[in-house]
Amino acid sequence: MNVPEDVNLDRVWTGIATGLWRREVRWPERIIGRLLRSPGLARALLTTPSLLVPWLLASAVVLGAGTVATAASGRPLVSLVAPAVAAAGIAYAYGPGIDPAWELSCSAAVGVRMVLLVRAFGVLAVDTVFGLVGSAASGATVGVTFGWLIPMTAVSALALATATVTRSALVGTVAGSAAWAGTVLYTRTAEGRVAAVVTDSSLVVPYLVVTACCTAIVLFTTRMPKGSS
Repeated sequence: MNVPEDVNLDRVWTGIATGLWRREVRWPERIIGRLLRSPGLARALLTTPSLLVPWLLASAVVLGAGTVATAASGRPLVSLVAPAVAAAGIAYAYGPGIDPAWELSCSAAVGVRMVLLVRAFGVLAVDTVFGLVGSAASGATVGVTFGWLIPMTAVSALALATATVTRSALVGTVAGSAAWAGTVLYTRTAEGRVAAVVTDSSLVVPYLVVTACCTAIVLFTTRMPKGSS
């Protein structure tokens, strides 16, 4: 395609990008910007796909269904569902093609890793609140209520590591969910009760090892100079 000499495509693209990102700064973004001391980081956090309203509603519906099923069956289904929900949310918190703030994240002065850390913390915090509310509402015991927090972190770390390596949020979600499903089935077969996956203290060390290894993979994969994409 021949472009007229008097047309500056870079300027045109800059104008389009400016129009896409120009929007009113609302009070949540202002508050988060002050807390994080970075308006750009606040914008990146609030545009995290898994923290947008559709994702939050979907997470609430899934955990709500788990709450009802837990109350009806007496099994800790909320504790089994919460790690998978968090894994999906974490996988969709990073990467080109799925992240509307990808270019902004890559060009932010704070760096990609800081954006990813804040986003991951935000997703985990929201899913933790949902899970704790669901566990409390379904009458789960205290041990089961808090027991899934460590495996949730491990499964989320695995999903994020897979997503960053493959550059595919879907692959990360599948990997995290499959690993968690396999762990649940294994402990159910080995110990005869499904709650063992979140109550067996012998699994804490493997969960922490997985978390540490996957975190190292994420840090290695996201080692890019500021301003690169």
